[in-house]
Parts: sequence; C-alpha cells; structure tokens
Amino acid sequence: MDLKKACPKKLVDAETAMSKIKNGSRVFIGSGCGEPQHLIRTIVEDLNMQDIMLYQMLSWTFANYVDDPQFMKRFSLKLFFISAHMRKAAFEGKIDYIPTYLSQIPRYFANRRIVLDVALIQVSPPDKFGYCSLGVSVDITLAGMQNAKLVIAQVNPRMPRTWGDSMVHINEIDYLVPFEEPLVEARPHFKNPNVADRIGFYVNQLVDDGATIQIGFGHLPNTILGNLTDKRDLGIHTQLITDAFLPLLEQKVITNRKKTLHPGKVLTSMCMGSEKLYRYVDNNPMFSFCSSEFVNDPTVIALNDNLISISSALEIDLTGQVCTDSMGHLFYSGIGDQVDFLRGSAMSKGGFSVIALPSTAQNDQVSRIVPHLSEGAGVATTRGDVNFVVTEYGIAELSGKSIYQRVMELAQISHPKFREEIIAVAKTRHYIFSDQLPPTQDDLIFLERYKNQMPLKNGKIVEFRPLLPSDEFAYRNFFYSLQEKTIYFRFFYKMNLFSHEVVQKQWASVDYRKNMSIIGQVRIGGHQEIIAIGSYADEDEGNPRAEVAFVVREDFQGMGIASYLLAIMQPIAKENNFTGFMATVLRENKAMLRVFKKRYPNAKTIVTGGNEVSILMEFSDAVEWGRKVASDKSGEDDVCICPVPDTNRKEPFKP
Repeated sequence: MDLKKACPKKLVDAETAMSKIKNGSRVFIGSGCGEPQHLIRTIVEDLNMQDIMLYQMLSWTFANYVDDPQFMKRFSLKLFFISAHMRKAAFEGKIDYIPTYLSQIPRYFANRRIVLDVALIQVSPPDKFGYCSLGVSVDITLAGMQNAKLVIAQVNPRMPRTWGDSMVHINEIDYLVPFEEPLVEARPHFKNPNVADRIGFYVNQLVDDGATIQIGFGHLPNTILGNLTDKRDLGIHTQLITDAFLPLLEQKVITNRKKTLHPGKVLTSMCMGSEKLYRYVDNNPMFSFCSSEFVNDPTVIALNDNLISISSALEIDLTGQVCTDSMGHLFYSGIGDQVDFLRGSAMSKGGFSVIALPSTAQNDQVSRIVPHLSEGAGVATTRGDVNFVVTEYGIAELSGKSIYQRVMELAQISHPKFREEIIAVAKTRHYIFSDQLPPTQDDLIFLERYKNQMPLKNGKIVEFRPLLPSDEFAYRNFFYSLQEKTIYFRFFYKMNLFSHEVVQKQWASVDYRKNMSIIGQVRIGGHQEIIAIGSYADEDEGNPRAEVAFVVREDFQGMGIASYLLAIMQPIAKENNFTGFMATVLRENKAMLRVFKKRYPNAKTIVTGGNEVSILMEFSDAVEWGRKVASDKSGEDDVCICPVPDTNRKEPFKP
C-alpha cells in the first residue's frame, strides 16, 4: 500500500510526530527487539520534552541515556522487567521497577490502573489491505497501543510480518513515521559452558518425546535447548523465541504435531535474537504471535497436555522458595513469566515445571542453594509452586515432599563443598533429624552411566538408577509394601521396622565405589515408585567378591527383573575392582538360587548350616545376557524378553 496515497495526513517525520506529545504524558514504548529505536532517539533529543513518564517491558535503547543527568531530569523510566543493559541503572536507582506477572500487564492498561497517553511502537509496512504487523513484539505492545490515546508507529521494512494477533490496521494508528533501520539484535553472553551443559544434560532426562516446552532467554536456556536434539515431536508454547530454537526447528525436533492447543503451531509472544531468526519467522505460518495476556494465562497454558516449563532462578532456599528478580535488596531482572508458566504447567495434564540454576555464583564462592534467601530477596515463586530443581549436580524433586525431604533433595544437588554446611544449618532449624548425615561430597556425575531401562511385557518400563540418600522415604514405602515372606527371604528374619536409624546406617552416606544399590522404578499415577532393588557391598575388606542381594516387589516378580539387575551390577562391581559376587540365600528361595545359577552356571554352593546357602560367583564365569532368556516353566523370576542391558556405556557427560 502506498501510504502517501492512502493516508497522507498521517505520514510525518519523527520530529513532527514527537511534537504531538504533551509534557507530563505517560508514554508506552514497544518492547525488546521490537522497540522503535528511531522514535526513542527522537523523543530523547527533543529538549522540549519535559516530565515524561516512560513505560516499557524490556528496554535497550534507553540504556544509552540513563547516565545522562539531563535525561534523568526530563524522563522517568518505569520497567516491568530489568534487562542486562539496564541492570546497572537499576542498582543505582535510576529506573523504577514494577513487579508484576507478565499475563497481568495488559489488564493494567485496559482497566486504567496504568493510564497511557501515548504509545510508540514499530510495525512492518502495511499490506494492500492496510494491515501492518507488530512483528517480533506483540507481547504487551498490542495492549499498550490499544489502550493509548495517541499511537505513533515507526514503519520499518525490516520488521518481519508475523502471523497470529500481530496485525494492526493503519486506521488504528494516528501517525506513521517511515524509517528503515536494523532491528535490535539480542544474543546472550555464554558463561560457564561446562556447568550449563551439565544442567542441560539433566534437564534432557525430564523431557519426553512429544512434550510441549516453555523456556526463557539467556545462556542457560540456550544450552538446555541445545541438549534436546535427541527428542522427537516437541511442541512450543512460550513467551519468547530465540536463535536457540532454530537448530531444533531445522532438524525437525520441534514439529508441534503432538500439541493439544494449536497443534502444528509455535505459540509465542515475542522474538529476540539475530537477523537470521527474524527472517525465519517472517511470514512463517508455523508461528502464531499473541498477546502476553493470552500466551501467559495459566488457564490457557494448562490446555497444553504435557507442558514442561523450564525457567531459571538466582537462588532457592531449603524449603523451596525461589528468588528470580533481585539480589538481596538490588533488583536484578523481573518476575516475568515464571509464575504464570509454573502454575499453568501444574494444571496441565502430564505437565510439570523445572527450575534450573547453577549450584554456585561468584566463582564457586557462594552457594545458590541456601538455608534462607538473602536479606531483601523477593519470593517470586513460593515453595508450593516448585516441582523439579536442576543444577549441574543432579535433579531434585520437591513437589509433594516434606521439608525434610526437600532439604535432602536440595543438599544432594548443591555444590559438594557446601553440603555439610547446608545439613548443619538445617539441623539448627529443626528441618531434619539431628543425626542426619550429609550427602557424599563426591561429584556423582559418574553414576549417570549406571542408568538403564527395561521394557516389560505388560508395556511398563522399569527405570534403573543408583539409590540416593534422598530416596529414604521412597525406599521406606517400598519396604512396607513388601509381603512378610519377601522380607524374610531378603533379611532372613521377620523384620517389622525399617526406621530412619536403619536407613542412616546403610544409605545416608554411601561410598559408591565400595557399595552400590540400584533401584528399579516404574511410573504409577504420575509419579515413580520403587519396585525393586539390587545391592552389593564390600563386607570384608580385601575380599575380591562383593556380597550381593535383591528384592523385587511381589507384583513384579517373575518378569526377569532380578536377572536384569544382576546383569547391570556385574560391570559396575568389576569396574570397582571386584572379581565376583557372593550371596547368602535361604534354601527355600529357589527363585533367587535359579537367578544366580543361570548367570553363573559354575557357581560354588556352600551349605553354611541351618537354612542358609552361600553362593560364590566369578565374573569370568558369567553367561552373557541374551535377548531372550528361555523359561524353564517354573514361572519364577528367571524369564525375560527385553533388550540387552547397556552395561558398557561410556560416561554420558564429561565436564
């Protein structure tokens, strides 16, 4: 459309448009990489402008002026989020921060809690029907212009035309200022790549094929996305699109096919990145850009099944309270979309949230997992909203957990050098038992290669991993789910109690090189339950054989689980310099005797007296695990048709 013919009276230069703004006006500025840079520079350079109140979410261009005393006298800058460029100014008190949920900001404009006199926005040139596009910044910009008395738009040919709710007709704009310039480009600075990569490795374990993802901006979210290349059919419902999504889109990892809300579409609100990204979203019908009021509405988010929200934090305390927007009394970023998506993911069928953060700050001198939040720190996310927390040391699951369990989960993923201190402080707060031992100070990344999966004939999958101190309550529940006969076969007496003291003695502080317990878990009702455990221990210093034992819950017996556990544990024990296993078994426990004999046909059997039998097994004598272990028609726990356990995997991540 030729603007000179269609609306010549609206077509003006920036100086003329800015002259329409009265002193004392409340002015909304378009957000982030969609901000109208030319209009911003013009309003700042117009010395007639006095006592102007500026509202913006993400601010870039104003960072060039906040150190100018004259600018500060003429303008008052109010931000809904503090970008890295504005952080210094925020620390120095030069800007005003409005803490609020991103989904609520459009309503503040509509109900006039925040009154806007003018909106300065940036749009693409209009099409033949007169429709311009807000392009990479729909978010709160759409609501800002809809509720302003005067709308001035910079018309930039470089602004992409995006699909969704981004279209604005020229009749809705009072003045049009043609001016071509590159859009703001935003690329996060990468720091601590090894730490970020390890966090991405753990987050990968939580993301299933077909999930719908929300994730934010920064080096950590970018690295997490880079760790999802092995997934299939991911969907996207997120506030912000960055360059980190491009490889996943190009490799068809993101297809949006499994989404239950807007299938086939990336639902987003804004775009921040490079010119390559802006060209990718330009006129791309896969992307639907909508207002933050819609994209960030928890009830809308919840319409996505299997919605996984991934966000970051500055620190988290031992009860699960999260600070995201301040460092003590200093405002650092903003509440943004975290709470919206945490609550939306909690309501999503199969959905959940992940808080990802490095375990330390300031070159490992300060722990981000703390007994209490820093003085002045804001609680953006309450302890009731947090589900998973991930650091470079592992995954903590807090949802539905007691304070004791949360302390143990979080201590376990804190930096090793802070674990003893965390446990000590937790004792003084009476969060945990007074005799609680701290988790090992070892970096347990090596345990990741001991994880395996076993599909069962009934369609369930058993996931195997090493037992951790934080599993105390889950293991306790497993013990009390067993029948008396099963307990008797394992412990050789009618053990009625499995107390905290017993757990402390055996598993609270494990030397994983001398002792190993592998648990088998299945997903039941949306959570994992322990259904089996296999353990070996160095009971006799210097003995080349480790003592081994197994327990499988009754409803999972006869499925080959004990045989699978034995096959998994042999290479682990061999790696730790054992040459064989020994086991003490009750004579009447024929099923377990058969499991040992099948794998070690030349095992020595020694009758030790009474009702017990000792079995001595050499690893060199082991029969390799086959794809099918034939049944001897006993129906006992020696039958399995499943993939060979991957017992020779290399460590999955090397820092």
